[in-house]
Amino acid sequence: MTVRLADFIKAYDVRGLVPDQLNPTVATALGSAFAQVVALPEGERGVVIGHDMRPSSPDLARAFAAGVASHGIDVTMIGLCSTDGLYYASGALQQAGAMFTASHNPAGWNGIKLCRRGARPVGQDSGLGEIRDLAQWILDRGDLHAPLAADRTGSITETDLLADYAAYLHSLVDLTGIRSLKVVVDAGNGMAGHTVPEVLGLDGLPIDVVPLYFELDGTFPNHEANPLEPENLRDLQAAVVEHGADLGLAFDGDADRCFVVDERGVPVSPSAITALVAAREITRAVEDGAERAEVAVVHNAICSRAVPETIAEHGARAVRTRVGHSFIKAQMAEHEAVFGGEHSAHYYFRDFWFADTGMLAALHVLAALGEQEGPLSELVAGYERYASSGEINSRVEDVGAATARVREWAQGRGATADTLDGLTMTREEDPMWWFSLRPSNTEPLLRLNVEAADQPTMEQVRDDVLALVRQEKH
Repeated sequence: MTVRLADFIKAYDVRGLVPDQLNPTVATALGSAFAQVVALPEGERGVVIGHDMRPSSPDLARAFAAGVASHGIDVTMIGLCSTDGLYYASGALQQAGAMFTASHNPAGWNGIKLCRRGARPVGQDSGLGEIRDLAQWILDRGDLHAPLAADRTGSITETDLLADYAAYLHSLVDLTGIRSLKVVVDAGNGMAGHTVPEVLGLDGLPIDVVPLYFELDGTFPNHEANPLEPENLRDLQAAVVEHGADLGLAFDGDADRCFVVDERGVPVSPSAITALVAAREITRAVEDGAERAEVAVVHNAICSRAVPETIAEHGARAVRTRVGHSFIKAQMAEHEAVFGGEHSAHYYFRDFWFADTGMLAALHVLAALGEQEGPLSELVAGYERYASSGEINSRVEDVGAATARVREWAQGRGATADTLDGLTMTREEDPMWWFSLRPSNTEPLLRLNVEAADQPTMEQVRDDVLALVRQEKH
């Protein structure tokens, strides 16, 4: 039976079970379709392909390369890399790219993140749907190189760009003059175990790295490589305290997201990291000659309000957008923004082709900490101004009715509505609070985020809204 690609090719990437959904035959068809939809129309001279440490990744990457090469396009295989390492290759080589990874998904999964030259994203509205449909036609027809195989087969060569990637990051953030720091890094058996030694282990850097789970192992024997879940940070938190470290860093499976814990082992919110890095990037842009009022920073709709406040305090312009990397990247490009941040610990940089890189964000945190004498908890305190609930999911039968109930309740308490991304209700009167209620694109879920001036207010608003969301019909 032919695989149904629509079951696992979603809005932003390919993410499926191996081998039932994603296997070398499917990868070859997707490579052929990628060549025809993206590479050939844009006149690409080559495509660059990288992969993570999952056991299935090398074979899938090679099969995809064969599909691309069948259309006369040369392929550069960069082997093991992080997702932002693939984005670096796409930007530096100015080639379209494919990264084989399922990020933080469990061991039985794999996937593909696709981009055009310069790390420009390929999503549902920018080619992924066409790639899916053409690959499905190829699979149904039984000709993996249909319909327009070239007279010549493209070459497939291998190269290692890890050192170049590390050097480029260091050209953007200089760590050589900072004070000595001890940092615990939890790679979660993912790709940070490959990249961190190259980026933070350079001779001359005053950084003492304490490694946790640096062994590349796509079965994730220690914990899931998803630092967004609190239980996956516990080993890092304990190790930071045990080693008397200045901070801890945790990366997800493909090492494009970075989470930070302070010297006490307390997690630092991604919103606080967004604000900290935004302040640094605004300052750097002004030092490079930009007019302060023309500098833009993008943040999504559920970042802490400390983020736009920090941007305004530095005289720059905050651009608010919907949750999701395609929206962030589009707004980054439109506004020539120097930086963009999401609550999920994705951090985007103009000088990194508007793509996200957790490693560059980590370098900014290390630089900011190492340029002053205080602990990280003091450094970020000014950016953690409010009490936050984190994201809470509720399964509901009628999303529209639940949202309407919540909107009516909030308006009755003086809150104003904003529908940029789901429903955001904001009450400016003391004590201030706001919340975001967003429907899932794929499930009957509502996602709630609450922030308030103080913890009791946040908890009261959270509980009242959840009661309305989860109210059953009688």
